[in-house]
Amino acid sequence: MLVLTRRSGESVMIGDDVVITVLEARGDVVRLGIEAPRDVQVHREEVYRELQEANRAAASPPEDAVHALTRMLEKPDPDE
Repeated sequence: MLVLTRRSGESVMIGDDVVITVLEARGDVVRLGIEAPRDVQVHREEVYRELQEANRAAASPPEDAVHALTRMLEKPDPDE
C-alpha cells in the first residue's frame, strides 16, 4: 500500500485520467474530490462490496429453480 501525506487542496494522480483532491480535513474526517472518466466507476468501499454481493446473488439461480430444471431434464421423452 502506498501511503501519502496530502494537505487540503493537494491532489494525487492515478494513471493519466484519475485525480483525487483533498478538499477538506477535519479531525478524523477527510473530504475527497474525485475526477475520473465516465467509464471509470467510483464507489465507496461499502457500496462496492454491496454491489458485488448483489451481482453474485443475481448470477446464482435459486436452489428450487435448479432442482426444477434438473427434474425437467431427467424426464424421459414420451416419443422414445
